[in-house]
Amino acid sequence: MNATPSFREAPSFLQATAPAWVLLALLLYGLVLRPLAFAQVPLALEAIFVFAASFAFAELFFLGFSWGEIQGAIIHRLGRALPAIFILFAIGLLVGAWIISGTIPMLVAWGVTLVTPSGIYPLAFLIPILFSLLTGTSWGSAGTIGVVLMGIGLSIGADPAVLAGAIIGGAYFGDKLSPLSDTTNIAAIATDVPLFTHIRAMLWTTLPAALLALAVYTAVGLLHPPAPTADLAAPEAFAEALASLFTFHPLLLLPPLLVLAGAWRGIPTLPLLLLSIVVASALALLLQPFDAAEVTQALRSGYRLSFSENAGALPAGVSILLERGGLYSMSEAIFIAMLVFLFVGALDLLDTMPRLVNRAFAFAKGPTALVLSALGATAATNAMTSNQSATSFIVGDAFARRFNSAGVPRALLSRSIEDTGTMLESLVPWHATALFMVATLGVPVAAYAPWQLLSLFNFAFAVLFAVFGQGVMRAPGPALKKDERP
Repeated sequence: MNATPSFREAPSFLQATAPAWVLLALLLYGLVLRPLAFAQVPLALEAIFVFAASFAFAELFFLGFSWGEIQGAIIHRLGRALPAIFILFAIGLLVGAWIISGTIPMLVAWGVTLVTPSGIYPLAFLIPILFSLLTGTSWGSAGTIGVVLMGIGLSIGADPAVLAGAIIGGAYFGDKLSPLSDTTNIAAIATDVPLFTHIRAMLWTTLPAALLALAVYTAVGLLHPPAPTADLAAPEAFAEALASLFTFHPLLLLPPLLVLAGAWRGIPTLPLLLLSIVVASALALLLQPFDAAEVTQALRSGYRLSFSENAGALPAGVSILLERGGLYSMSEAIFIAMLVFLFVGALDLLDTMPRLVNRAFAFAKGPTALVLSALGATAATNAMTSNQSATSFIVGDAFARRFNSAGVPRALLSRSIEDTGTMLESLVPWHATALFMVATLGVPVAAYAPWQLLSLFNFAFAVLFAVFGQGVMRAPGPALKKDERP
C-alpha cells in the first residue's frame, strides 16, 4: 500500500484556502465588477458555486483524495441539513395552503382598511410587519400591501422617503422573525441551530430596534402630518376585490394561530407546519369555491387567479399577493443551499474555512470579538454576493467552530448572520433586494436609506449588545461542548 503523502494530513495554508480565493475572485468578477464596472449582466450565483466546486474537486484529486471521500463529505453536509430542507419544502406548501384557504386574503383585506391619513407612517411600518410575519416574505409584503400603502400615503402628501423606509423596515421585521421566511430558515440551517431558538435569539436586537423605529415614525407623523386631501377609495377597493374571490370567516384564523401557538409551546417545526397545511387545505374545501384538484395545484405551484370564476378586472397588487406559494416556490433557495453544500463539503476535507478564519480572526478570542467579527464578515459577504442564502452558509461554516471552541451559543452566530446580512440587503444599491424595492416603491435607495430605521437601529443594537455583553452569553441556545465540530 502506498504511503499517504504528508500534505494529505496537513495541506499548506495556500493549498487549504485556494478554493476560497477562487470563489472570492469569481464573486468579485461575476457579481461586482461585471454589473458595476463593465455594465454587463452579472453571472448566476448558482454557476459561480459550480465552478468553485469544480476547482475544489480538481485540487482534492491532485492532493490524492478519492471521489468516494469527496462524495462522502458532501453527503455528510447534506445529511445534517436535510431535516431543515424539509421545512423549506413545507413552507412553500404552507403559503399556498394559506392563500387558497382565504387566510392570507382575509388578513390583507382587514389590514388595508386600517389605513387612515392620521398615523400613516407608523401604520406603514406596522401593517407590513403583520403581513410579512404571516407570509415570511419581505418582497411579497412590499410588493402588495407596500404598494397600496405607498399609493395612499403619496395621495395624502406623505414624504415618499419616510414612507418607503417604514414599509421596507416593517417588511423586513417579519421576514427576519417569521418561521416561514426562507432567510430565517437558511440561517438556522447554516449554523445548525433549531429554528425557533434562532428566532428567539434575534428578538434581542430586532425587537428594541423595531420599538425605537416605531417611536420615531410616530413622532414624525405627529410633528409633520401629511395633509389629508386625497381619495381614500384604494384600500376599500383592494379589500372588496379580495372579498369577491374568497369567503371570509373567523375559522380562517385557525391556520396561523396553530403556528403561533405551536411555536410558543415549542412544538417541532415540521409537524406543526404540516398540521397547519392540512387544516388550511380542509378550510379551502369547506369554505371556498375550489375543488380538490385546485387545492392540490395551489399546494404544488401556488394559487392562480384562473381558479376563481369571478376574477375580472382587479386592483394592482392583487395578483402579486395571491399568485405565489406552493412546493416549487422554494426551489431556488433549496438549489442554492445544495450547491453551497457541494462546495463547502469539498472544503471540509481541506479544513479550509476554519484555517482561514483562524488566520484572519486570530485576534477574536472572547464572545464580544467573535460576535463583532461575525457581524463584519456577514455584511461584507452579503454586500459582495447579493445573496443572503449564500452568505449564511459561507459565514456559518467559517465561524461555527470558533463559536463552539469559545463555548458561545451558536444562536449568537445565526443571529449575527441576520443582523448584518438580512438587514443590510435593502441598503446596498446593487443588491437584488434594493433593486426590487426601488422598482416596486419608486423611491431611490439614497432617499429611503436614512429612513429605513429598523435596519439602522438593528445594526447599532447588534454592536452595542456585543460590546457590552448584553444578549451575548445569556442568549438562548443549545449547550455546546468546546470540542464540538460544526
